Parts: sequence; C-alpha cells; structure tokens
Amino acid sequence: MTDQTQETERPAERIALGVAARLSRYLMVLTQARKMGQETISSAQLADYTHVNSTQIRRDLSGFGKFGKRGVGYNVDALIEQIRRILQTSGKSNIALFGAGNLGAAIATSDIFADHGFSVVALFDVDPSRVGTEIGGLTVSHYDQLREIVTSEEVVVAVLAVPPQTAQAIADDLVQLGVRVIFNYSEALLQTPPDVIVHSSSPAVDLLHALYFYLA
Repeated sequence: MTDQTQETERPAERIALGVAARLSRYLMVLTQARKMGQETISSAQLADYTHVNSTQIRRDLSGFGKFGKRGVGYNVDALIEQIRRILQTSGKSNIALFGAGNLGAAIATSDIFADHGFSVVALFDVDPSRVGTEIGGLTVSHYDQLREIVTSEEVVVAVLAVPPQTAQAIADDLVQLGVRVIFNYSEALLQTPPDVIVHSSSPAVDLLHALYFYLA
C-alpha cells in the first residue's frame, strides 16, 4: 500500500504540552492498530479510541506536515514514525527498571516500552533471592552495580517499582548519574531538581480520576 504520509521535519521548538499529550495518545492507538495488522486508520477511528475530536486530530497532525489522504486515511506505519520524530523519541532510549517483584516483573516481561521504541536494558534489586535470576530476558543485577551499568548502558530513563521507603534514595542516586526522566510507580513523593522529569503513576489515582468524570 502506498504511503500517504509526507516526510516532516523535527520541530525546531518544543511543542505545546497539550499537543504532545494528544500525540502520545494517537501513538498508543496506532501502535496497537499495527499489532492487530491494520495498515490504515482514519481520523474518525482515532477519535473513537482516543476520545479526541476528529477535527482536533487533523489539526494536530496538519501542524507538522501533510498527513493522510481523503477517503484513504493515514498509513499506520508511516504515521507512527512521524509522530515519534515529532516527539523526539526515534533515537536510542534505554531504560533501567528498579524492583524485580511482581510489578517489576510484569513491566520487564511486557511490550509496553518496546512497542514505542524504548529498551529495558537493566533490572535491579537487592533481594538475594532475586539477584542473578532472569526475568524477561534480563538478568537481575544487584543495586551495587548501579553506577557501572547506568553508565555503560547509557540509561536515560528509570522506572521505579520499589517500596516507597526506598524510592527517594534511588532517585537521588539516579540524579547524580545524570538520569533526567523517572517513572515512579511507588507511592513516594519524590523530590528532584527542576530539570528532572518525574511521572508518578497510581492505579488508585487513575481510578478516582475516571470515576470523577463518570459520576460528575
């Protein structure tokens, strides 16, 4: 099938937060559509899955180039690559995962990051029963090896799936090693410098947010 998406240039300036958030949602849907064997997708279909108005979707995409063709839709593969360029996630992005318990193991064995071009290259724990075991193709390393592995693997993102009482100390060590993006799955409130991005995720908070809009 002919690629209907034209090449775009990487944005010279940082895009608006709202646009970036919506592009990330489009990318999630497109990635799943590709896994299901879908070659093209319309703005109406994207709207159904993302709950973003189709006019807004077309406006978001047209701001970066000419995408799609009327009556045909968007080429899924090409649009994925273009959005990755826009979001500047097309390059090498290595992730270190902390905590080899149930949550950490679930993340390590999932395609959640690989589907979007990220690679989990290291998995850390301090539990002797877990260190040295293999999870998702990774050998669990002891935390004592943090500096060596983060440096050699050029880790840029950290995922914390650890008890809240240990999360801050890990974050402090990561900041010292130059890691500037942390996904926090613990309940800890992390204190980091302004140039460090911390994204905290809690199923309970997400559920409360969803229920608020459902019940309101």
